[in-house]
Amino acid sequence: MSGFCAVILAAGKGTRMKSSLPKVLHQVGGKPMVEHVLVAAKKAGAVKNIIVIGFGADSVHQTIGPQAEFVVQAEQLGTGHAVMQAREALAGFDGTIMVLCGDTPLLRTELLTHLYETHRQAKAAATVLTARMPDAHGYGRVIRDCDGKVVKIVEQKDANPAELAVNEINTGIYCFESAPLFAALAGITCENAQGEYYLTDVIGILVNKGAQVWAATAEDHQETMGINSRMQLAEAEKILRRRKLVALMDSGVTIMDPDSTFVDEEVTVAPDTVLYPFTWLEGQTTVGTGCKLGPSTRIADSAIGDNATIHFTYAHECRIGNNVTVGPYVHLRPATVLADGVKVGNFVEVKNTEVGHGSKIPHLSYIGDTDMGAGVNIGSGTITVNYDGKHKHRTKIEDHAFIGCNSNLVAPVTVGSGAYVAAGSTITKNVPPGALGVARARQANIESWTDKHKR
Repeated sequence: MSGFCAVILAAGKGTRMKSSLPKVLHQVGGKPMVEHVLVAAKKAGAVKNIIVIGFGADSVHQTIGPQAEFVVQAEQLGTGHAVMQAREALAGFDGTIMVLCGDTPLLRTELLTHLYETHRQAKAAATVLTARMPDAHGYGRVIRDCDGKVVKIVEQKDANPAELAVNEINTGIYCFESAPLFAALAGITCENAQGEYYLTDVIGILVNKGAQVWAATAEDHQETMGINSRMQLAEAEKILRRRKLVALMDSGVTIMDPDSTFVDEEVTVAPDTVLYPFTWLEGQTTVGTGCKLGPSTRIADSAIGDNATIHFTYAHECRIGNNVTVGPYVHLRPATVLADGVKVGNFVEVKNTEVGHGSKIPHLSYIGDTDMGAGVNIGSGTITVNYDGKHKHRTKIEDHAFIGCNSNLVAPVTVGSGAYVAAGSTITKNVPPGALGVARARQANIESWTDKHKR
């Protein structure tokens, strides 16, 4: 089998996170940490991905789903013990195993490719991914000989002064050949202060047997950062989002203030779009060219066409066409579809509604569960009354209808093509095409009522 198998260690609780959520499910850049690692491994050439789960196993399994295989580490007895749990799932595989940590969301595909290619070229039994830290305090040091081979990995507390001067640290990420890995795992013990089986002990065993142990170094130590606290989570979030914004700007997107703009990793934005401050683009959102988004706009899992202007708006699970104007102070709820040229103005909420080409909902309206044609004008204060207390019902407004201000359309009801609804009407029956629907009491004026009321 060509390529490598990835074993991702994701069984720990992450006590410093102080959370009931498994550490690897905390999100960075819009998706769980472990999913970032999984995607990087797949893109680097992993032909099989095994995730070792323990704390919150069901949650991790449900979140990742069929993207990987799962093995359970019922007791968290160390990194070596975690890899042992994958042995059965790797039965029959005699190639390279890449061991990854599920809490390192900043890993790039290019770095994992570099690790794998270095391992192959060195024909090593094991290759350690290392990083050179400005401050290596607290990390295990990687000690090499004059030929570059790894001699040992020494922990901070066990290092002598010369070893402490080394700033090349062990990231906890490795490539192993399958047979020597599992042979060495059979020889490790838990006779240490923590009572755990350490994967680093495998390196010592292989060196003592004369096997080739090599190292590949990350150019940017931040890529290998593990997340163990909320502070580190915030640091990783900032790094990942900055990467995304730089990539967007390099592709032709204008971002007025990167420090106040937030774009998830999976979001795509076409060139010549402008993102104003305090804009959030989340999930699987796609944005066309020439758009102006923000300020103070949040868009999640939505598709936006070209030349749209959207500001002071929250839109989620929507489809927005070309040359659409939305805002300010608009809420577009799931299953909203705005065709080309639609205008949705201030203080409007739209839900589960299709709005046809060039229609306008200028202000102060709620339009829910509605099928609206082209060229419709919705007057201020219009409400589609879609809920009878038990069931939702749909309203149909056909092409070029005109709905007067402060109207209620009580669903199920249809306003025909070219029909008018008089301002202040509560429409409970269909309005035929070309008709005027009026549903309000006749006005009566009581003379001298004010003087009588005051007396």
